[in-house]
Amino acid sequence: MINNVSPTTHVAMKNWAEDDRPREKLIRKGANALSDAELLAILLNNGHKQKSALNLAQEILQLSGNNLGEISKLNVRQLKRVKGIGNAKAVIIVAAMELARRKQAGYMRRRKVISNGSDAALYFKPLLGDNNYESFHVMYLNNANRVLEHRCISTGGITGTLADPRVIFREALELGATRLILCHNHPSGNLKPSNADIDLTRKVKAAGKLLDITVVDHIIVSEAGYYSMAEEGTII
Repeated sequence: MINNVSPTTHVAMKNWAEDDRPREKLIRKGANALSDAELLAILLNNGHKQKSALNLAQEILQLSGNNLGEISKLNVRQLKRVKGIGNAKAVIIVAAMELARRKQAGYMRRRKVISNGSDAALYFKPLLGDNNYESFHVMYLNNANRVLEHRCISTGGITGTLADPRVIFREALELGATRLILCHNHPSGNLKPSNADIDLTRKVKAAGKLLDITVVDHIIVSEAGYYSMAEEGTII
């Protein structure tokens, strides 16, 4: 066994001193004892040429500004910019980040009852908050605020997406929904609704009245938090 080896030196993890090996450290001390880089190194499993798995993990963190939230935005192509990261390693990281995202959203999915804008934000933020493209979603509810279905209506680019009210209400009628919560994300992080956001919301609310379907709220989410048009009085 090699002792006194810095984890940043290119030596296979199995040859590090036992206290430095991320896997053994996790087993002995628990996952909380490991740094972000060490946890990533476990996912990567091995290094590349003159880089250890920990070296690669540190480079990925540097690529994302040492922000795990930013890592979750990276796709396979972007991760492969790090020399030594191929398809296999990149796919593992993307899959791990998606599992973490779904875990965060899991609690609200199990509740199945959405009572207000903050409940809807807790549901949508883990799913959309760190996306680097904009998408428009609708939560379909019955009279008891029980979630019947959640659908993605459209996806777009960094600056916007289009949502067709005809698609929104076609789905509502098929599901027998009587209440809707609209949601989209702002990749820029700015939570303030645009004039287009407000106009669309008013258009959907007006159409809903004709069908006796209530638009409860329109939520905007980002990494910074959420904005509720109902809570802020943007829509009446």
